[in-house]
Amino acid sequence: MQFNKQLEKIKTYEPGLPIEEVVREFGIDPSDIIKLASNENPFGCSPKASEAVAQSAHLMYRYPDDTMGELKGKLAQKFGVGTQNLIIGSGSDQIIEFLIHAKAETKILINEITFAMYAIYAATKGVEVIRTRGMEHDLEQFYELYKSENPDVIFLCTPNNPTGDALRRDEVYRFLEKIDSDTMVVLDGAYQEYTAFKDGDYAIDAKDITKRFPNVIYLGTFSKAYGLGGMRVGYGVASEEIIGALYKLRPPFNVTTLSLVAASAALEDEKFVTDAIEKNFEYMKEYETFAKEHDGIEYVESYTNFITYLFEKSDSSEIAQKLLKQGIIVRDLKGYNLNAIRTTIGTREQNQRFLNALENLLGS
Repeated sequence: MQFNKQLEKIKTYEPGLPIEEVVREFGIDPSDIIKLASNENPFGCSPKASEAVAQSAHLMYRYPDDTMGELKGKLAQKFGVGTQNLIIGSGSDQIIEFLIHAKAETKILINEITFAMYAIYAATKGVEVIRTRGMEHDLEQFYELYKSENPDVIFLCTPNNPTGDALRRDEVYRFLEKIDSDTMVVLDGAYQEYTAFKDGDYAIDAKDITKRFPNVIYLGTFSKAYGLGGMRVGYGVASEEIIGALYKLRPPFNVTTLSLVAASAALEDEKFVTDAIEKNFEYMKEYETFAKEHDGIEYVESYTNFITYLFEKSDSSEIAQKLLKQGIIVRDLKGYNLNAIRTTIGTREQNQRFLNALENLLGS
């Protein structure tokens, strides 16, 4: 059977292994498996979100409110923007797909190591992907490539997935001041809640950046800090012009009834989010200390809910596989040409189990 030739160039995105697959492959009891590969909130979601979903379960037969009025209203209040400046997607990656189809004609510009879906969606449209060189975002490189390649869309992922580093706000603004108003810039802020807590100099305000720069769209998600990865809700904040263009691509009822209910309720419990983020950075110190105490491990300073370990003397794939056999799921970054693993910061017990297992592996 003949398929679109563009598919031949695309490598299938591989998400973190699900617990169910580890159970099937290794016969490990599900209760003995910890998943630290997908950057989910280890503390779950707000009880308010769970309760709201339970109370609304009887509405599953009904199509969602396609205006998404309640959720948009709460997001508008949170960010100080109008509802006309918002679009809701089935995860922020659906909005990335809309953006590629709405704006990208010839080229996009991305970091060498960053979220894989930027390049995958571009490839489906036959758009060339221009990459910088290096693990972390170098805005000087971005600007040089912008001038020489003239991309239609630039993606800045801050904090960056899968590495965890972030860009200072003033650096981002200085960069944007040099970009033509017809070039769309996507500011992917999936982990911005964590960044804002850690260091305000690296925090990006969705209202401010999209008002100053009408060619910018800010992306956020409920999958990380809000603990709703299973509900698949993302959003974009941008000018009415950008949002209007994206709405022409949005399919009807693209976010489920219960997902909208969960996200709306989650926004009513910011204390839950703040408490989870506070624990995240408290527990991350144990990971940083571990790396400092072990020769051959470097870590990327993280502004997220995960940490990246770079290995000098060990093979990341071998380590990830041996951990997997013990029921500990982490993300091997060999697919990004990094000899590294990315590990979600879990609960205190999960972190201790991971670090003890890694200690034993390095010792052996």
